[in-house]
Amino acid sequence: MTDEPSVDAWGLQRDWVDADDRPHRAPEETIRQLRDVIGTPPEDLELRAPVVTRPGRRLGLGPVRVVCEDGTTREAGDVLPEDFPLGYHRIVDGVGPGRLLVVSPGRCWLPDEQQWGWTVQLYAARSAGSWGIGDLADLARLRSWTEGLGGGFLLVNPLHAVAPTLPQEASPYLPATRRFRNPVYLRVEDVPGFEDDDLAGHAHALARLRARTAIDRDEAWTLKRRVLAAVFERTAAAASEAFRAWRDGAGQQLEDWAAWCALADEHGPDWHAWPDDVRTPGGAGVAAFVAGHGTEMAFHAWLQWLLDRQLRDATGSLTVLQDLPIGVSGGGADSWTWQEALAEGVSVGAPPDKLNTVGQDWGSPPLVPWRLRAADYEPFIASVRGTIAGAGGLRIDHVMGLFRLWWIPGGSPSGDGAYVRYPADDLLDIVALESHRAQAVVVGEDLGTVEPGVREALAERRILSYRVLWFEEEPPAEWPALAMAAVTTHDLPTVAGLWTGSDAEDQLESADLPESDVRDGRAELLARLRREGLAPTASVDDAIESAYRQLAESPSLLQSIALEDAVGEERRPNVPGTVERTNWRIPLRLPLEELVEDPRALALARLFADRARGVRDTVAR
Repeated sequence: MTDEPSVDAWGLQRDWVDADDRPHRAPEETIRQLRDVIGTPPEDLELRAPVVTRPGRRLGLGPVRVVCEDGTTREAGDVLPEDFPLGYHRIVDGVGPGRLLVVSPGRCWLPDEQQWGWTVQLYAARSAGSWGIGDLADLARLRSWTEGLGGGFLLVNPLHAVAPTLPQEASPYLPATRRFRNPVYLRVEDVPGFEDDDLAGHAHALARLRARTAIDRDEAWTLKRRVLAAVFERTAAAASEAFRAWRDGAGQQLEDWAAWCALADEHGPDWHAWPDDVRTPGGAGVAAFVAGHGTEMAFHAWLQWLLDRQLRDATGSLTVLQDLPIGVSGGGADSWTWQEALAEGVSVGAPPDKLNTVGQDWGSPPLVPWRLRAADYEPFIASVRGTIAGAGGLRIDHVMGLFRLWWIPGGSPSGDGAYVRYPADDLLDIVALESHRAQAVVVGEDLGTVEPGVREALAERRILSYRVLWFEEEPPAEWPALAMAAVTTHDLPTVAGLWTGSDAEDQLESADLPESDVRDGRAELLARLRREGLAPTASVDDAIESAYRQLAESPSLLQSIALEDAVGEERRPNVPGTVERTNWRIPLRLPLEELVEDPRALALARLFADRARGVRDTVAR
């Protein structure tokens, strides 16, 4: 990276430059409030904080004894040997548990050749067999369809779990945890022990759910939970040898999750409102609660076992990139587990930019950088590992947050925040280690206000940039090879919505944005869509084809096609900054049975498959 900007002793970056190269200074009151929240690290932090390095690098500690994660002991001099094993080890001196030593390859895993694939909002990809919401059986169908067309990957929305209570959180980017997955995505009929009789009495509710024109997570989860609980009880699932072995291997993190779910069922989804003695995992009342709620905890753990099985079956050998949100719900399980590392009364977001002129507040509490180090990076490692497991790929939402995060004091406007710096080199090398272990490609969503040096640091570690047609001034043919190429994202207009103007109308109706900003933004995107000579009178299908013909010219390693564009959907999944709009609840226009045979989708797939064959033939010659 380039030289880091000036920061104070709290890691606060008072001065910053926006996406239009305009300088700004954080308000004095913001700085005061954030300093109070961050606090002061202990004096011995630098003596016990993790050491994150690579083979062949200088440790700066002198000769040390290291207990490796496989139990063996090694001696290391001031320079770590080139053949030192990768992984999570402990520097020991005979006192205490030792100091964490993370040895990373420093570079992520990459596929051998360019691939194309689909971006999927899984909840929206409904079929005749799903219960009003796309599920893991639908993902399996999308995977086999993609493989048959010559595609190499799928990118899906975050599948992380929310609280098991009602109402269900609609946004996939505000989960209760980034370690475990949402049981609303289970295909109930594929659960071991399920019988047709388990649906007795539910035919009307199931038919009503499947007839919904919008995704109804509350109704879907209510019905699924009722049936899953009946299967769990009838089959004595908690006693299953396979389940018990898996649960034992999952360890304490799963037990904490199951305890939080059972507590949420009894006391509500926000641990701040729970009785004092269960507000922390080590609270005096938690052990007694766990002892008296073994069946309830086993049920929630069983759901995660089912999800692990169904996701692995659904992904098969195809790369399915899982999306890692920037944060979690402040009242959720991860916040309960790691509350000592979080900044209370603060949320993360983004400063104003061209597409969000009032800024954004995403509602998640940030991790305090020095507390994250003091926790041996466990909240970050567990989140990356839990998300990447069994899927072969990772997309890091707002990857700039590994370098700095926009903190907003509670009650302040989004624009009155300040940047807080993070130990980016350590976090990026941890990502590289997890990528190496899982043989998983990593994409960093680097859209918005990107400071100098970020993209260079990502490229050095082979983390793919995320290049979007609507954002880039250069045509796709000039984009970098180390990138995922896309026309749009879940937060941006679909091609059909842009071309018809319906997306602009949607923004004006649902978001508090100046009309001039919306109109000017649309004009800018239309200019990018038309740069190949698309006529103003062209049809929607012609506009979609033109956009993806441009994209197909990119040398980017991963080329993605949005399923919304494949079926001509005008509505984007989400308009940031809105509440009343049906964000995250819009199904695809076609059920999967029709989508996989739709001429528009097949034509887009052929466009990329033909180009891939041409590239391979050229290389072969």
